Amino acid sequence: MRKTNVVSEFAPLKSVVLAQSEFCFPNDTENSMDTSFLTKENEEFVKNSGGKDVAEADKQLQSDWEQEKIKMQSLLESYGVEVLRPRLLTRHEKEYGRSQGVGYSNFFSRDPFFTIGPFIIEGNLRFMHRRREILPIRPVLNEWAKNNEGYYFAAPQPDLSEGEKSEIGPFIEGGDVVVLGETIFVGHSGLASNLNGIRWLKQLMEQFDYKVVPVRLHPSILHLDCALSMLKEGLMIVCKEAFLDGIPEELNDWEKINVSLKEAANLITNGLPINDQVYVTDQAFTDLIAQIKAKGIKVETLDYRVSRMFGGSFRCTTQALIRE
Repeated sequence: MRKTNVVSEFAPLKSVVLAQSEFCFPNDTENSMDTSFLTKENEEFVKNSGGKDVAEADKQLQSDWEQEKIKMQSLLESYGVEVLRPRLLTRHEKEYGRSQGVGYSNFFSRDPFFTIGPFIIEGNLRFMHRRREILPIRPVLNEWAKNNEGYYFAAPQPDLSEGEKSEIGPFIEGGDVVVLGETIFVGHSGLASNLNGIRWLKQLMEQFDYKVVPVRLHPSILHLDCALSMLKEGLMIVCKEAFLDGIPEELNDWEKINVSLKEAANLITNGLPINDQVYVTDQAFTDLIAQIKAKGIKVETLDYRVSRMFGGSFRCTTQALIRE
């Protein structure tokens, strides 16, 4: 049997869950989802697409989106990475999402669960259209847990006693969870994970000698991985403006490739290390690519424009099961 094991963000990637490309917008996007983390262009597309599946709103966009994943899978497999895919949503799931007016999503595997060392942990997503996003991923995780060593936990269900928009949570999302050995950084901006979620994770992980570090983020930043990307030990891409209390002291001495808040909104930090010698990013980020190459790291590029339109990029569409 293999072992679930994610030791850092840049340890060699060996097994990963790569997302599907399914999304139906909530009926009333202006009132049901916060779009402040999107670029203005993307925000307008979202607001004009209420109640529609992406394939209905723009068939060519849907096709391009699916092609992004096909090319990403091919790239990962060329480096010997095992790629697992969630199932597609059923007709019932789609009909239910439409009938409730919240839509449905099956598009970012990073957030519904996360992996720390030998622990697979199902989180809780704040946006209502994403609350069931773990379900198409769960068959992959059940099969993995049956055939591989490790732990499989789930966060408590979100408290709805004050209504669907209750802030109680606990909310904990994989995009906010960044692993560096036994130190775990968890972001919170008010858009995704909250302090109740971080508190729950801290109480769990401290039983296994992990240190959980809360990181307060700018309110326009969705997740920590939209402000920080670890390339290798001692080197990171970072948006300093996004850290309201400054960069965590554990990372103060790291060499930094700095980016602006505007660049962070375009997901410039949301690349994916295949290992500490190879980094995947969007072909649009030419200046960043040059800076990474100058550090002796090979850069693989793809066009991930559609994924970025919906608020996530290479890290968002993947969640590791083995990085060691």
